[in-house]
Amino acid sequence: MTHQKKEKFYITTAIAYSSQIPHIGNVYEAIFADAVARFKRLAGFDVFFQTGTDEHGQKIAANALNNELSPQAYVDLISSEIKRIYDKVNISYDQFIRTSNPNHKHIVQAIFKRLYDQGDIYLGQYEGWYSISEEAFVLEKDLIDGKTAHGDEPIWTSEEVYFLKLSKYQERLLKHIEENPDFIQPESRKNEMVQTFLKEPLPDLSVSRTSFKWGIPVTFAEKHVVYVWIDALSNYITGLGYHPEFDLQPETFQKYWPADVHLIGKDILRFHTIYWPIILMALGLELPKKVFGHPWILFNKNKMSKSTGNVIYTDELVKHFGVDAVRYYVLHEIPFAQDGNMTYELLIERNNTDLANTIGNLVNRTIGMAHKYRDGVIKKVILPEPFPLSLEEKSLQALPAMTKYMDHLNVSEALEVVVQLARHANKYIDVSEPWNLKKDSEKQDVLDHVLYHLLETIRYVAITLQPFLPDTSSKILQQIGVSDASFESLQTFGQYPPQTLKTPHVLFERYDIDKKIQEIMKEAHE
Repeated sequence: MTHQKKEKFYITTAIAYSSQIPHIGNVYEAIFADAVARFKRLAGFDVFFQTGTDEHGQKIAANALNNELSPQAYVDLISSEIKRIYDKVNISYDQFIRTSNPNHKHIVQAIFKRLYDQGDIYLGQYEGWYSISEEAFVLEKDLIDGKTAHGDEPIWTSEEVYFLKLSKYQERLLKHIEENPDFIQPESRKNEMVQTFLKEPLPDLSVSRTSFKWGIPVTFAEKHVVYVWIDALSNYITGLGYHPEFDLQPETFQKYWPADVHLIGKDILRFHTIYWPIILMALGLELPKKVFGHPWILFNKNKMSKSTGNVIYTDELVKHFGVDAVRYYVLHEIPFAQDGNMTYELLIERNNTDLANTIGNLVNRTIGMAHKYRDGVIKKVILPEPFPLSLEEKSLQALPAMTKYMDHLNVSEALEVVVQLARHANKYIDVSEPWNLKKDSEKQDVLDHVLYHLLETIRYVAITLQPFLPDTSSKILQQIGVSDASFESLQTFGQYPPQTLKTPHVLFERYDIDKKIQEIMKEAHE
């Protein structure tokens, strides 16, 4: 059999800003990207998944000073914490990039120089409002009672800066958006970018600063540091080894660029769909295929904000619920195109209904019946289906349905397909009534058929669960004695190997909602 060359898939998250430890709303993006990356790997793609930390800027310099650390020591600390949290929730990144890395710095300096040399960057004077907490210049018209949309009071700034000519590329960008309907997703975000920003002349963008030092120095202008738009956004190509001075780009860049998906929060959409594409056009590079602006997680229906203390941290959630319950909640409960809500009550409810009662119960109950009725021995018996519900049909439909959803980054619907399959299997137990079959001497082959079909369906559940809940998936596969976890093994129903099962283990704990909330609150106040 000849092996076809795998199709590549390059996915990135926005790099996390290293001013503070991220809350679950920030970590959600990495979990989302991880589910997509894992799914694509299983579907046979050559995946490159990059994430990392954005480590320069005024806010970081100020926080470092408050903590009596040098900016580098401060970002080393925060970046290692972010990496630890990502590792804790099983983010399977291929590369974790840091913008304070010397290699990234040199390439950014070369990009800046190249854009300057070709006349896309020029020196000018900036006067206007600047928000330190958002690290962004804000227009007078966007202020509400003298404050930004995030509630920050901007300061009036006047400094010499370099500007990037956005106007030069505006028409070309608009044309690209119109000709590539999938470029900005979901659709509502695209309309917002076009109507709000691109229908009127774009003001040129400030891409250097002189009012602080913690940044990448501009090589030809000593007081200037490269500002976040060119520094942080360039990570998507510096991470692949791109260099503007190379005649031939490295193999990694040639292989994976353009990105298939930049997965980002909807609040930084403008930077990724206007500034970043224009930088790429100026460098003569292809644009990413898709920029997907995901919604936010609200806590008790309010936007999480460290300044108001309305924040849940990942470590806390994992301690109280375990990694996979947290992954399940953010992947299943945050809608495709609007903000999702998180509360402890909702988390407990989902854990109990979908994870403990549906998936956990199916595995436990099935293995329990196999022991009770057959001493754990499972034979391969497939009869013409005697009951009005076909598990074979449902199992075979699962992966094709999930693939359609995942192709559109509709992760919650794809995960729902797996839960539905487990629900069907639970229903099949109720319909087939194995406890009655056991009592009927003429129905012993039907009982074997039922047990085999349940275990084969659990195999489908476990394999399709891998991208979302990797730990749970491997625990189920271990309990049912399956070693081949490939998507290929799902092409035909009836691959489950006859065997003697070991004892089952509980996969998910069921919580008493009041007790659990009390326990969380008690700990929060200690």
